[in-house]
Amino acid sequence: MPSMPAPPVALVFGARNSGAAIAADRLAAGWRVLAVARGEETLERLRARLPNVETMRADAGAPGDVQAAIDRAERVLGGLDLIVNATSAVPRDQPFGGGPLAEAPDGRLEQWLSGFVPAADRILRLGARALARRGGGTLVQLTGGSARRGIPGRGAWAAAQFAVRGLVQALAQEMRPRGVHVALLVVDGTIQTDRAPLASRPPEESVHPDDVARAVAYLAAQSPRGWTHELTITPAGEAWVP
Repeated sequence: MPSMPAPPVALVFGARNSGAAIAADRLAAGWRVLAVARGEETLERLRARLPNVETMRADAGAPGDVQAAIDRAERVLGGLDLIVNATSAVPRDQPFGGGPLAEAPDGRLEQWLSGFVPAADRILRLGARALARRGGGTLVQLTGGSARRGIPGRGAWAAAQFAVRGLVQALAQEMRPRGVHVALLVVDGTIQTDRAPLASRPPEESVHPDDVARAVAYLAAQSPRGWTHELTITPAGEAWVP
């Protein structure tokens, strides 16, 4: 009797809100999942919700942590088919987006770039390398709507998001001939999270983390004959601007 194929393996960085939903969705689909987060409290909540999830405390901004997570997924779970970067490091001591550019002090741009771009670059580079070595798979980078346009007060954040969008576009073309699907998932709207429950606003004005998870599942299921390299999801109540 032929043996059953091993379940596919997903590695999710930033397993707090959207990342936790992605981990839950892949587990429900029969996958094995390694969920990575910086805080032990986040991982404890995730393990209580998802007893079958494998977890690892790591920081994508720390050299060595990303490769260690990739190695652990391959060693402990026996494979690697999907890597998702759902991390979003932003300075907490400033207005979201960095504030008006003309009034920004020297170094403000570097603060917004340094938290997000190097970590995304590291996950994209090392993730693509690992998937290519295994002969294929899907690599998904999450961003917000600022990857598509700059708006007042968020120029510094848009610069970081635009930079990562450029990395994804270049990497997608480089890896396509090697059988690796690289995609940008733009969540163009506020995501409902434990930090921003949006209880006083209609649900259609925000994106539910489960919608993000379904978008990742759609990208991971695509055939090389029809890969999507950039996908944007927008809540119905968002004032959408192309």
